[in-house]
Amino acid sequence: MRAVLRGVALAALLSSASFVGAAPRQAIALDSGWQARIAPGDTDAVAAHRREARWFAVQVPGSIQQDLIAQHRVPDPFLATNEAAIQWVGRTDWQYRHTLVATPALLARDHLDLVFDGLDTFATVTINGQAVLSADNAHRRWRIDAKRYLKPGANTILITIAAPIRALAPVVLAAKRSLPGEYDSAFADDPGGRQTSPYIRKPKYHYGWDWGPRIITIGPWRPVRLEAWDSARIDTLRVDQDALNDAEARLSARATVQADRAGAATLRVVLTAPDGSHQTVTQRVTLAAGDNAVTLPITVAQPQRWQPVGYGAQPLYRVAATLEQDGAATDTAERRIGLRTVELIREGGAMGFRVNGTPIFAKGANLIPFDSLPTRTTTETMRPLLLAARDANMNMLRVWGGGYYLDDAFYDMTDELGLMVWQDFMFGGAVTPPDAAFRANVRIEAEQQVERLGNHPSIVLWAGGNEVLSGWENWSDRKAYKRAVGPDEQERVGAGMAVLFDRVLRDAVLTRSPGTPYWPGSPSTDYEGPVDTDASGDRHFWDVWSGSKPVERYLDACPRFMSEYGFQAMPDMATIRDFAGPGALTPDSPVLKAHQKFLAGEGNARLRLYIHDRLGEPKDLGDFVYLSQVNQAEAIALAALHHRACRPVTMGSLYWQLNDVWPAISWSSIDHAGRWKLLHYAARRFFAPQVIVAEHVGAATRLALVSDATTPTPARWRVRAFDMAGRLLAEHGAAVTLPPLSATEAARIEDAALFAGADAKTSYAVAELLVGDAPVSRAIVERGVPRDMAYPDPGLHATWHGRELTVTATALARAVMLDFGAVGAQPSDDGFDLLPGESRTVSVASTASPAALARALTLRSLGSRR
Repeated sequence: MRAVLRGVALAALLSSASFVGAAPRQAIALDSGWQARIAPGDTDAVAAHRREARWFAVQVPGSIQQDLIAQHRVPDPFLATNEAAIQWVGRTDWQYRHTLVATPALLARDHLDLVFDGLDTFATVTINGQAVLSADNAHRRWRIDAKRYLKPGANTILITIAAPIRALAPVVLAAKRSLPGEYDSAFADDPGGRQTSPYIRKPKYHYGWDWGPRIITIGPWRPVRLEAWDSARIDTLRVDQDALNDAEARLSARATVQADRAGAATLRVVLTAPDGSHQTVTQRVTLAAGDNAVTLPITVAQPQRWQPVGYGAQPLYRVAATLEQDGAATDTAERRIGLRTVELIREGGAMGFRVNGTPIFAKGANLIPFDSLPTRTTTETMRPLLLAARDANMNMLRVWGGGYYLDDAFYDMTDELGLMVWQDFMFGGAVTPPDAAFRANVRIEAEQQVERLGNHPSIVLWAGGNEVLSGWENWSDRKAYKRAVGPDEQERVGAGMAVLFDRVLRDAVLTRSPGTPYWPGSPSTDYEGPVDTDASGDRHFWDVWSGSKPVERYLDACPRFMSEYGFQAMPDMATIRDFAGPGALTPDSPVLKAHQKFLAGEGNARLRLYIHDRLGEPKDLGDFVYLSQVNQAEAIALAALHHRACRPVTMGSLYWQLNDVWPAISWSSIDHAGRWKLLHYAARRFFAPQVIVAEHVGAATRLALVSDATTPTPARWRVRAFDMAGRLLAEHGAAVTLPPLSATEAARIEDAALFAGADAKTSYAVAELLVGDAPVSRAIVERGVPRDMAYPDPGLHATWHGRELTVTATALARAVMLDFGAVGAQPSDDGFDLLPGESRTVSVASTASPAALARALTLRSLGSRR
């Protein structure tokens, strides 16, 4: 009996023992010394590209396309009409090779994990010739226990990546009817004309979109590292906000600790407040072999709330966890958090955001990936765009679902800037495969990504993806698919999507980012009725532009939340010259059609249609660029201001799109070179905290006053009508107090009372909102399209003082553009209106000298074209 008791006591002692001899976890970056070549088994590619069939140095993380471009082995697809010349790369199998030298000290560690943060996409990994991993999802992290495969000295890590189209061809061709996808290839390389992209977990825009090229990247596109650890490590750390009020915040630091055997350990958590003060919470734990969930409560007195930009500051807390074994720190993990509450406004079909109890009108744009080659994106390339969004009075960006989950640095910046993020899961529009294995793969992806990003206070919504559910319900090709496959298969596919978007993705958010709302897709009603309508949920409105309807259609209704609407424009001439080179150009030049992806390159005809209908005929390409940008700025301004005037029925306006993945003719307000189009300058005006909205409909002008302030704002509005000679025809106005968070109709003035019988072509009105003595918002009211207005020559004059430029007008100057031609320059303001006798002083940022800027400048306006 004593022997039995002694054995029990010994077992208990061993189970609670410390991990003696455990050393700190070490992460060794494997970011140098990589080589690549065409996989020897791809015999056709080897024969066609013998130079690339031999090993050559490459960058990791990266893509094979990025290296081939950098080493001038293929033409730059962003220049001229070179896109076709790089297509073979994405249709080829490739190998990556790295030599890892394992020292005795390294091999003495208990665990050596080979970690891939991203493999693009169908990748087989071997170590010293032994297969250790078969990966099939570019959005996932992959971890391999590599110790048993390593030997002292040199070890060869080999990654073989299959060409995605060829790998999926058997699956697609075997289907009676392949799943509806996104955009057909312009290069006729899909098997049997069937899209493979619906079947792969890879950024969908790589297959081409109506604003970007087809570059099907291949490679280890995120960091690769070797992690050495003993006995236990922190696998994940997140901080849940259990309760928040003005007196205190109650938090739970939740760590998952992976242990290879039972033993005692200590988890120490330090919370550092924005002012640098800190508190420590410690818990002694007994770990079991496997995954261990450890939770430590933290209470924060007088918490400082993170607020969206325009509503307060963005204080951030740091939570650092340390795993201690046998009195020594063996692993650490850290999260930066913000304290805030977010809820969706859904009463009566509404759609909007309430942050910290304040209903916030979402003002912003859709964000697509920063580049066609993701690993070229750095903090330095992201930051100017985010600053530009904030500087244009945006408070929200929607990270669109056809790209990839962005780097932590992006969300760190949105946290700091107060930019709310609508975060899509990465589904771009294709119907998803119905099989359980696909959903299981996505489940791991979603859990990893929400675990990684869920503590960022800027993420106020996780959405299932882009236009998957609305397409299934409304699009003609989806309806044709349903008819072709019959009711049983239709039910199987539809049910698979319902499980994916209503359960799998929703559960990932509920369990790993509690307190952040989930939305099944965009557009959606969260399964409460028909999608993509004005009555409920969010809306994508494309009657204007895609449907060729007049821009005035934006005024027809008040949607609940407009999450997509857009209008194209050309980029600046400097950007065009960067990719097109010198020489004569017209909108129909092959190089410009190659960089216009809408309607397979024929989209410039749509630009021409709207220019003709609203502004007249362009004189040359420079005039075409100018008029397209004026049209874009005025169309989106009309829509965004209408949305704001519809508050509280409408609670969000996100235009398509902020940025470009390559130099393109697109819907962006900032082109790929970072140059602002006139739309982005206009956004700063129409997203201002207080605006006046003037809508001329029928024979009257409706004036609405909008304020995003959380307190009442004394103000004054006025509207004055003039003839083209500058004679005052009539004036109306009143003193008002703008209610907080509101849109208020101020007046509806009949034309007879405002214009006093003047001819519509030779008169206009100026509506202004003044706070104090300063106008904070202005709108020009015209009774016809600009093409029909009898604008006088505005007599524009430029005066330079170094890099400062003062522009003066003697008569009404509509839509003044400072055009520097092929010289890259960004004025501090552009696209503005000047009343007779007014001046505007702007600074000009450029690498060119002031003298060169002065020589390059052309002052454009709608009146000076005549």
